[in-house]
Amino acid sequence: MRVGVPSEIKTHEYRVGLTPISVRELVHHGHEVLLQDNAGVGSGYSNEDYERVGGKIVATAKDVFDAAEMIVKVKEPLASEIAMLRKGQLLFTYLHLAADKKQTEGLMASGCTAIAYETVTANDGSLPLLAPMSEVAGRMAVQVGAHCLEKEQGGRGMLLGGIPGVGVADVVIIGGGSVGANAARMAMGLEARVTVLDKSIPRLRELELQYGTTLNTIYSTVGALEQLLVKADLVIGAVLAPGAAAPKVVSREMIKLMPQGSVVVDVAIDQGGCFETSRPTSHDNPTYVEEGVIHYCVTNMPGAVPRTSTQGLSNATLPFVLALANKGWQQACRDDKHLLEGLNIHDGHVTYEAVARDLDLAYKPAAETL
Repeated sequence: MRVGVPSEIKTHEYRVGLTPISVRELVHHGHEVLLQDNAGVGSGYSNEDYERVGGKIVATAKDVFDAAEMIVKVKEPLASEIAMLRKGQLLFTYLHLAADKKQTEGLMASGCTAIAYETVTANDGSLPLLAPMSEVAGRMAVQVGAHCLEKEQGGRGMLLGGIPGVGVADVVIIGGGSVGANAARMAMGLEARVTVLDKSIPRLRELELQYGTTLNTIYSTVGALEQLLVKADLVIGAVLAPGAAAPKVVSREMIKLMPQGSVVVDVAIDQGGCFETSRPTSHDNPTYVEEGVIHYCVTNMPGAVPRTSTQGLSNATLPFVLALANKGWQQACRDDKHLLEGLNIHDGHVTYEAVARDLDLAYKPAAETL
C-alpha cells in the first residue's frame, strides 16, 4: 500500500504522523511511504532521517493526498485537507467529530473512509490510541496550570507546593481516567493538595491504592464540586465520553464560586469541553478570562511537546497502521473488532453512533460497511 504523511497545518502543531522507525517498519513490510517535505522537522526528524529508512519525500500536501491510498495524520483535517480527500481513500488520525459538524459533513462529502484514533478500543475497554496523548495532556495540564497561576500571567500568584510555613495550592481534577491520573501524579509531585472526582467507585479505589492517602478521592456530585470549587486554585477538566461530546459538568454559576485569579484547564476541549465557559484556544493565544477565572483551552496541548508526543503516538498507532496497510481496511476491521470501533465515516455515512447522535445525523452501523 502507498501510505502518505502530510505536514500538520493546525496552528502550532509540530507533531507528525509517523516516526522514521515506523516508516522503516512499513517499508520492511513492502509498503511505500510518501512524506511531505519537512513534515517531521517540528518533531526533530529531517527529510534525510526518513530517506535513510526508505521513505520518499514529496514537495506538497497535494502530492501526498493525490498519490496515497492511506493518509496517516495526527490532528483532524482542516478544510483545505478535506478538499484533497477522495472517495475510497483511507484517513487514519484523530477526528473528534462529535464537537465538529462542519468537519463531519466535509468528510462525508469527500466519500473517504475515516478511522479515528480516539475511538479504537482494547480488550479491557480502554482507548489505546488516545492513551499516550492523554498521558501527555494530563501531565502538561499541571505544568500550564502552574504557569497560569503566576501573577504575571494574571493568576493568583501562587506556587503549587507552597514553601515551609505557607499553605499549598488546592488542585481539583474532574475525572479519574488516564488524563486525571497523570495530572494527579504531576500535581502531587509538586506537593499540591490534590483531589480527584469521579463517578466510578472502583476507579477511585484504584487511584487510592495506587497513590495512597496523599490523594483525596471524592465521588463526583454537583454538591461535591461546588464545595471544592469555592477554594480551588487550579481545576483540571479530564472528563471523557468516548467518541461523544464531553458533558458540561461545571456550569458558569459554579465558575463564579472560584477565587479570582484561579485557573481552569479544560483537557476535554477537543470534544467540546466540560466547562460551560470553555471555548477552544490555540498555543499562540492559549488563555482568556471568564468570571475572573483564567481558562486554558488549547485543543492540541500535546503539540507543544512534539518530540515526546510523536514518539508516544507513533508507537501506539504502528500496529494498526501495519494491519490496515497489510490487509486493507475492511479485512483489518473484520479481523479486529476494536479497530472497527474506530470507523467513524465511510462513503458518505456516519458509522459511529455517538457522533451521529450528538450531531443529529443519520447513522449506519460500522459492521454494515464490511
